[in-house]
Amino acid sequence: MNMKVLTDLLQEVTYKEHRVLQGMMITGIQYDSRKVELGNLFVAIKGFETDGHNYIRQALDNGAIAILVSDEAYCSVEYPWILVEDSRLALAEISSAFYGHPSEKLKLIGVTGTNGKTTTTNLICDIIHAQGHKTGLIGTIHNRIGDRVLEGSRTTPESLELQRMFAEMVEEGIDYAVMEVSSHALELQRVACCDFDMAVFTNLTQDHLDYHETMENYCKAKTMLFRTLGAKGEKAGLAKTAIINIDDPWSNHFMVASNAPVITYGIEKDGSWKAEQVQVTADGVQYVVDDMPVQLHLNGNFNVYNSLAALAVGEALGFPVADVIKALEQVPGIAGRFQKVESDKDYTVIVDYAHTPDGLENVISTAKAFAEGRVITVFGCGGDRDRTKRPLMGKVAAKLSNYCVVTSDNPRTEDPEQILADILPGVQEYMTETAYTVEADRRKAISFAIAMAQPGDVVLLAGKGHENYQEINGVKHHFDDYEVALEAMQVK
Repeated sequence: MNMKVLTDLLQEVTYKEHRVLQGMMITGIQYDSRKVELGNLFVAIKGFETDGHNYIRQALDNGAIAILVSDEAYCSVEYPWILVEDSRLALAEISSAFYGHPSEKLKLIGVTGTNGKTTTTNLICDIIHAQGHKTGLIGTIHNRIGDRVLEGSRTTPESLELQRMFAEMVEEGIDYAVMEVSSHALELQRVACCDFDMAVFTNLTQDHLDYHETMENYCKAKTMLFRTLGAKGEKAGLAKTAIINIDDPWSNHFMVASNAPVITYGIEKDGSWKAEQVQVTADGVQYVVDDMPVQLHLNGNFNVYNSLAALAVGEALGFPVADVIKALEQVPGIAGRFQKVESDKDYTVIVDYAHTPDGLENVISTAKAFAEGRVITVFGCGGDRDRTKRPLMGKVAAKLSNYCVVTSDNPRTEDPEQILADILPGVQEYMTETAYTVEADRRKAISFAIAMAQPGDVVLLAGKGHENYQEINGVKHHFDDYEVALEAMQVK
């Protein structure tokens, strides 16, 4: 059992006051009262829907030996307590200390942005692995420690789980950890105490405004990754580096925020790495960078950007550029990221995670670049999320597609019909009633689109990508766009 002296750990926590006996030992840390075990420290966090302070009694009953709170009303004579200003920050600080500051023992690369995080992190891992190093990956699809794959529940885990995974990576002799860093994770202190060596910015487009409210706030949250870069010294001679998409309109905010030297990449502007002679085909995309040809099995201009970011990381790590390009060229594709449904049909079905206006525009434009017939787009919008992007996504889909099937994504706790109603004004701006249909049942919507496909058409299933569930009325049901598409294609 991994036991630590609580008062020793508190030396690394920003606290106001505590009533903890000198030498008190803890067996672990928990912020979920249901998971508390004997001898644990319970950290009470005020969430969006619940307040951990209300579950202190349950935590004590389950064996908590001490309580960390941000509300002095819960500083009681009944139990040892620690009072802090921000319990989320304190959770990150004490978790890092408990596990021996594992991120300081890894070469840690963080990737942030609205779109492209998953693909870029996977490409970086493939590049590093090709150089003979063991890697850890933390991201949207899954978490990976060497060859061990762990299920993930969010893009960036809570700080406790994050530090625990870093510790496991160190134990398994992993050299490099690559992770997606969400705006929520940055603002909610999940990555506080993470010692990043490199930070990558992909792009910034409208998303999560239900939380951030404005694009300026959203940008500010993302730049936090770059403002803290370089705060600590080099590890093993690896220079702190910021890698930024210079073509993005928000790029200057990230360059100004960076405390480390900046490497840029792009297609339109002259950066450190510039892709030229870009050609999109049905089988992938090819381009030239620094007079070297690159042939990817991935498709679309957006994957040119993703691969350039990964290339810049590889070069900054000291890997031969030729080897980096070779590794990129061998990547077969990423699950749910412009993924072709394999079949012998004379039409093409693509599954993609695009769930923002910009993401949807990118994938439809890519499909149009090689489609010999029509582009039929099946899409919806998530419930309990930014409502303002719904008509925008409808507008993008209608403007670029030949036919649209408007359907449900993850309604969550919202009425699916209301979500569809929010989307339709954007669709109707560009399409007549004969060019689109509305079908709330996603399975029926996919079947309808595939049934109408003709030779040379591309059917694009957007929004869910790798997800294997659909959340309706707060309940998750198994649903996989790829599986549903295969079934529909077999029937036709």
